[in-house]
Amino acid sequence: MQKQLPYELLDPKVINQADKLGICARFIVEGYMAGEHKSPYRGFAIEFAQHREYSPGDDIRHLDWKVLGKTDRYYVKQYEQETNFIAYVLLDGSESMKYGSGQLTKLDYGKIMAACLSYLILLQRDAVALGIFDSSLKHYIPRSDNRSALVNILNQLVNYNPDGKTNIATVLHNMALQIIKKGIVILISDLFDDENKILEGIQHLRFCGNEVIVFHTMDPYELEFPFRGLVEFKGLEQIPKILTRPNEIRKSYLNELQSFINRIREGCEKNQCHYILINTGQPLNEVLSGYLAFRAKTTTRVSR
Repeated sequence: MQKQLPYELLDPKVINQADKLGICARFIVEGYMAGEHKSPYRGFAIEFAQHREYSPGDDIRHLDWKVLGKTDRYYVKQYEQETNFIAYVLLDGSESMKYGSGQLTKLDYGKIMAACLSYLILLQRDAVALGIFDSSLKHYIPRSDNRSALVNILNQLVNYNPDGKTNIATVLHNMALQIIKKGIVILISDLFDDENKILEGIQHLRFCGNEVIVFHTMDPYELEFPFRGLVEFKGLEQIPKILTRPNEIRKSYLNELQSFINRIREGCEKNQCHYILINTGQPLNEVLSGYLAFRAKTTTRVSR
């Protein structure tokens, strides 16, 4: 795929379909301003949460006169505040993401997804941060709810070229330690790394109160293994070349791949994370709008 211009990462089909659905927080989040999502902080907003005893200086407009009439005691109504969420989009920029059997590599597909998600999040007045990583976080754009931040995000995505090995777990653990405000961590990766360590990193993020979404990004040839004859496979991330006959290993390869996918999916489910297996041969607008429709139906406003 030829190098794109920044605005070309924003697929109109993806934007048009996904914009109708929006992205909301599944769990209680810690935002930093009034907005659309449930906050763990008490305030005087829209939805009633509980009573507390009146203290001198409280606004008498929030006194519950019915409770006063019944108990002859002064109580103040408290409400759940609404808050904007922060989304941390983490894109795997390791060398294995360079693979692509068609027009788009996994990294190309991931860049478009990261760009469109960032646009949608900013459009609904939430905040987004972008991180591109391999063995460590190579590029990071701090959170912002200003739509002008999209220009920096698109430029960073377009200009990034992968050349290193991956270490997903280390990046996830570091993010868990660095994130101050609970938010939504969106991981876009082929997950070609130690699966147990990846799941430990996800568990760390969840333990800190963040929601995690995993977009497991795979090429159709990786999922189907349609190779024929005698094939030399070129290794990525310092893996040597392998000369083999795909016919002889197809069954075992597909069995092992399915087991790997199942283990990752089960690990995500145990940690209450959404896991989405993505075939880069499928149109992104169908993949993303399908997930957002599913998410809208299953979203619950409960704490971790």
